Amino acid sequence: MPEGDHPASVDDHADSEHDEPPTRTREDDVGTVYLVGSGPGDPDLMTVKAARLVESADVVLHDKLPGPEILGEIPAEKREDVGKRAGGEWTPQEYTNRRLVELAEAGNTVVRLKGGDPFVFGRGGEEAEHLADAGIPFEVVPGVTSAIAGPAVAGIPVTHRDHTSSVSFVTGHEDPTKAESAIDWDALAATGGTIVVLMGVGKLPAYTTALREAGLAGDTPVALVERATWPDMSVATGTLDTIVAIRDEAGIEPPAITVIGDVAATRGRVVAFLENAGSAPVARPGTDDDRAGDGATDDDRADNTGGENA
Repeated sequence: MPEGDHPASVDDHADSEHDEPPTRTREDDVGTVYLVGSGPGDPDLMTVKAARLVESADVVLHDKLPGPEILGEIPAEKREDVGKRAGGEWTPQEYTNRRLVELAEAGNTVVRLKGGDPFVFGRGGEEAEHLADAGIPFEVVPGVTSAIAGPAVAGIPVTHRDHTSSVSFVTGHEDPTKAESAIDWDALAATGGTIVVLMGVGKLPAYTTALREAGLAGDTPVALVERATWPDMSVATGTLDTIVAIRDEAGIEPPAITVIGDVAATRGRVVAFLENAGSAPVARPGTDDDRAGDGATDDDRADNTGGENA
């Protein structure tokens, strides 16, 4: 159904000077859309409510970011991939918005499944506004954000009383239609706190340079956490000066989270215990011990967080 079209029972208020959303009645038999966060990718880290809604939904719209284990548990006949299409093209957000309305108007219970939390760089806010404009009932189901969970499973706290009392979450993949970036790297460098960048692997050279130019020391610890909590999770550590070369050497690819700040160095002090507990990546053969700043890499090889469409 084309965007903006509604059943005859819907009052579009076309002549309303206030442009109010359509008014639905119980007789409309319109389905509900749930904007659900799946967490960082480990099925055990999904909320109870998220798992229940996914199981009972008529249709689940998703991309790759919830991870292979979570997506693999959803019957193929009720999954619709609205991520990358064949040939590498992305599904336009406008199509996803329109599809959510179409499915709900047909009476379906719809889950829009997103990695991490739907309102942390996940376009959940855009979809909520679109659903409200179309008069579609919806509910937001928060998830464990990969911005915190990703570093945590790698042994990195985003705050630490001995290091920092603030943390900033930044997207490394802004809307390409923006005339200029809305991110003030100078201000972020001046905070002295942890900086967590989601979806920032490709632009790592640009923002590490921007932070150095803003006065952040080149030996500031940095960690990259790829596919956090997924079976093939990887972690690479270095400094602001070395992390780009380390990324290339380690083959770190999206989805990954970048952690910048003194807290990234705490991993080196706890990683041995995490490895023994089976909770952290094990160093690849031939690499040095994992110390922030020494260029060490490690790999679990035992999910994305495209979370946030990270």
